[in-house]
Amino acid sequence: MISAVIITFNEEKNIARCIDSLIPVADEILVVDSFSTDATEKICREKKVRFLQHEFEGHIQQKNFAMRQAAFDMVLSLDADECLSSELQESIRGLNGNFRHDAYRVNRLNHLCGRIIRHTGWYPDSKIRLWNRNKGKWGGQNPHDKVEMDPGSAVGFLSGDLLHYTAESFEAFAAQQDKFATIAADELRQSGKTSSLPVNVIRAGWMFFRRYFLQLGFLDGKYGWFISMQSAKYTFKKYQSRG
Repeated sequence: MISAVIITFNEEKNIARCIDSLIPVADEILVVDSFSTDATEKICREKKVRFLQHEFEGHIQQKNFAMRQAAFDMVLSLDADECLSSELQESIRGLNGNFRHDAYRVNRLNHLCGRIIRHTGWYPDSKIRLWNRNKGKWGGQNPHDKVEMDPGSAVGFLSGDLLHYTAESFEAFAAQQDKFATIAADELRQSGKTSSLPVNVIRAGWMFFRRYFLQLGFLDGKYGWFISMQSAKYTFKKYQSRG
C-alpha cells in the first residue's frame, strides 16, 4: 500500500496534473496545504483526495509533517509541480506491493519554459521519492530538502522519469531562485557560519563554470546559459547575505 503525499501553497496551475499522475499508483493521495488563497483547495476536493491544512514552518518541516499524516508506511512524495511519467507509473505498479528495498530512487527530468533540460547539472537529478517512513525522513537544508535514510537501508532504482515543471518563464525562475537564496541564507545565518566577499565571488564563479562547461550547459543553448547564470547568482546571494 502506498500513500502519495504532496505539500501545496497556491498551486492551482499544477496540482491537478500532479494528482492525476498519482491516481494509477497510489492507494491514498494526501495533500497538506499551507492555507492557499487560490483554487488549490477547490481542485483537490474535486479530485476527492484527502486534504489537510497546516501552517508552513519550512519545506523540511512541512514535508515531515505530511509524511507522518500518511495512512501507509510506504510514502511516495511529490512536489505539486511534478508528476509521474507513464514509464515511472509502470515501474511503481510493477512492484506489486512487494517492496524489496527500503527506498527507491528515480530520475527527475526538469523542464524550463516548456523546454526539457538534459544538461547543466539538471539531469538525471536522481532523487529518493518512494520510501518506508520508518527508515527515512526529510532532511537537508531548507529550501533544498532531501530524503535521508537510516544507515544500512537498501535503496533501489525505478525506471522512468519524474517530470518537473520548474517555471513557465525566465522571470518566474529568477524570482524563485532569489526567494530560495534568501531562505538558504537565513538557514546558514542561523547556523552561525560566516564568509567573505572574495570567497563568495570565487564560489559564484566556480558555480557558473561547473554548470556551463563541466556539466555541458552550453548544449542547452540559451537555457543552459540562463540556468548557469542564475546558479551563480543564487550561490553569491546565499553566502553574501551572511558575509
